[in-house]
Amino acid sequence: MTRPATVHVVDDDDAVRSSLRLLLKSVGLPTVAHASAHEFLAAWDGDQPGCLVLDVRMPGMSGIELQAELNQRGAIIPVIFISGHGDIPMAVEAIQHGAFDFLQKPFRDQDLIDRVQRALASDAEHRQLLQQRETLRQRFDLLTPREQEVLQLVTQGKANKVMAGDLGVSQRTVEIHRARVMEKMGAQSLAQLVRMVLELDKTV
Repeated sequence: MTRPATVHVVDDDDAVRSSLRLLLKSVGLPTVAHASAHEFLAAWDGDQPGCLVLDVRMPGMSGIELQAELNQRGAIIPVIFISGHGDIPMAVEAIQHGAFDFLQKPFRDQDLIDRVQRALASDAEHRQLLQQRETLRQRFDLLTPREQEVLQLVTQGKANKVMAGDLGVSQRTVEIHRARVMEKMGAQSLAQLVRMVLELDKTV
């Protein structure tokens, strides 16, 4: 079962936190509010789809410091910063460090909703891609060492006869290995197999 995406709002201002949570819930977005960065980290689950609406300036751990901590932990959750006018340089820095977007106060409700929905769509797409790569990695790990060799040679465009010579086996043996590689990887064509290998290379 796919877990529902959740919007996390982190702001030390009770009124802002409450209004943002009510706004996002009013358009059907499951939302959890946190009074501090530490409170969010205590509750955060990296496997939970969603996004983070984060105030730049907070006592204790700032929004920028929380972003740095999440980056260090390898988090993929999209972060939308909310900043006051004087915080624009920090917001720009946050974008450079991977933040999804930022909104300057005061902002229209619809602007926040639009950005949150884009962030959730981006998160879903990213997680799907990571899941596909994980599935490919699992399939690749099921190949025998010889089948992995054949996979690399096949995707380099080498003919069965050439591969047989390279590997010191018969052409028939290469054909059998090649068929097993296609079956185990779930590839319907050579072009699809090549795309799979390209995706696998990105996971290394």
